[in-house]
Amino acid sequence: MILITGGKGQVGQCFQELAAQHPDYQFLFADIEELDITDRRLVMSFFSEKKPTWVVNCAAYTAVDKAETDPVLAKKINVDGAKNLAAAAAKFGTPFFHISTDYVYHNRQNTPFVEGDAENPKGVYAKTKLLGDRAVLKAHPQAMILRTSWVYAHLGNNFVKTMLRLGKERPNLNVVFDQIGTPTFAPDLVEAIFSIIQKVENQEVSHEELGGVFHFSNEGVTSWYDFAVEIFQMENIPCRVLPIRSAQYPTPASRPPFSVLDKSKIKKTFGLEIPHWRASLQKCLELLRG
Repeated sequence: MILITGGKGQVGQCFQELAAQHPDYQFLFADIEELDITDRRLVMSFFSEKKPTWVVNCAAYTAVDKAETDPVLAKKINVDGAKNLAAAAAKFGTPFFHISTDYVYHNRQNTPFVEGDAENPKGVYAKTKLLGDRAVLKAHPQAMILRTSWVYAHLGNNFVKTMLRLGKERPNLNVVFDQIGTPTFAPDLVEAIFSIIQKVENQEVSHEELGGVFHFSNEGVTSWYDFAVEIFQMENIPCRVLPIRSAQYPTPASRPPFSVLDKSKIKKTFGLEIPHWRASLQKCLELLRG
């Protein structure tokens, strides 16, 4: 049984779609109503009762700006909750995936980040996610930390859906051009995790390969400005996109100026092929069109 925490979130919803396509696999979806991950005892008893064979933690406090004024809850979910799940998974010998973020790297470099590069989180969200990563690995050294970036999907709330809505309402939109990274189509991330599970179960790779930090995003590099331009071009929306600097669009929490992730490690270790972000954006827009 594959336990997915944060089952109602964007990535969790994509896992629900994948589960429907694989009826031969048993999935269990838990959100806060079914499992409060910040309650250590509850987590232990849940694992004891349900006995999952795999765990994917998609639960997180992801309201980046709101976290600045809500640090206690952000820490409870991103650090304590992650630690509780990892500790329970370790106790029961359960492989554990933990979704993390590019926000832990807030360095002014211009080459893709590799696992092991210096971390420098800015803001409550980024700092709690890094502390969560460390707590997970301390509690469960064989846990797999998956750092990803700019996640979007045809489900949930995200940049693509916001651009489509605003682009139809306004003649012009200001979008920052000085934040560089790579979009990640959530179904691609979900497929990658499921592929790794299958490869371990089929003994194509060993459990030992799972331990540590891995990067996953789609291939390619872009800016938020170019991403918005591509969305409107693909959908033939006449909205004009105007490039602005981050300083012209201040937010409570600062965003990493450069967060391109090197995926060589995960591709080599698990034999994954990762689509380019434009191809995945096209897929997303097709799904949204219905």
